[in-house]
Amino acid sequence: MQKTFSNSVYRRRRLFNRFHLSMAWLTMAFGLFWLGWIFHTLFYQGFSGLGTEVFRLDTPPPGMAGGLRNAIWGSLLITLFGLFIGTPVGILCGIFLAEFGRRSKLAAATRFMNDILLSAPSIVIGLFVYGLVVVQQGHFSGWAGALALSLLVVPVVVRTTENMLRLVPDSLREAAYALGTPKWKLVSMVTLRAAKAGVLTGVLLAFARISGETAPLLFTALNNQFFSTDMNQPMANLPNVIYQFAMSPYEDWHSLAWAAALLIALTVLAANIAARVLARNKH
Repeated sequence: MQKTFSNSVYRRRRLFNRFHLSMAWLTMAFGLFWLGWIFHTLFYQGFSGLGTEVFRLDTPPPGMAGGLRNAIWGSLLITLFGLFIGTPVGILCGIFLAEFGRRSKLAAATRFMNDILLSAPSIVIGLFVYGLVVVQQGHFSGWAGALALSLLVVPVVVRTTENMLRLVPDSLREAAYALGTPKWKLVSMVTLRAAKAGVLTGVLLAFARISGETAPLLFTALNNQFFSTDMNQPMANLPNVIYQFAMSPYEDWHSLAWAAALLIALTVLAANIAARVLARNKH
């Protein structure tokens, strides 16, 4: 009788397991179907509008041939400057949390604020920089856009840097202390070097996050129909071009919007692949 009861329980558990496993596979297939549909549409529409003129010509008025040269350069400048501003701040803050603060009240408050900034909607960041910089200057600018993006970079880099430094074995720190190494040299020459691949992965993930942000740039950099590298003036950028052109009734603008969306998607994909390769090599 005990054997019969055990077989009954086993069959019931196996049926229960198969049911939930099937549901998991169906859910995954459902999500992958829509993701594949989105990517298929993006690549089909994007490649149809992607040509050499996209990289040679500036955004056109309705009914005329044009490209995305000014928007590509504007996005590149704003994103890179935002990365250059936010990355050092994020790394230094992560070093403080992992190596110096650890269990202090200041570190706990910093982590709390970093978590809030990490989960804050990007449009809130854009409005903050708009009131802080744009209103005070009296005009939109590329620098305001870079500052807004840097505020999105900082929490990602802080979290990654802290976690990677905490994974460094304490034996390395103890060996350095035994040799009389000062704290600043221990951090710069030992722990930071050991966590270098992980920190760089965080920087690439931050770059992937800010590459397609639209809301912060709407309130800071705005847009520009002409080619410009002056960061003190409004600058064209791919996210805002997509927003403007996709809302228009003109087919040629729609084609350029699809091409811009494809360029951003390929950039984010490349950054994520590079981050995964670095993380895999680290392990």
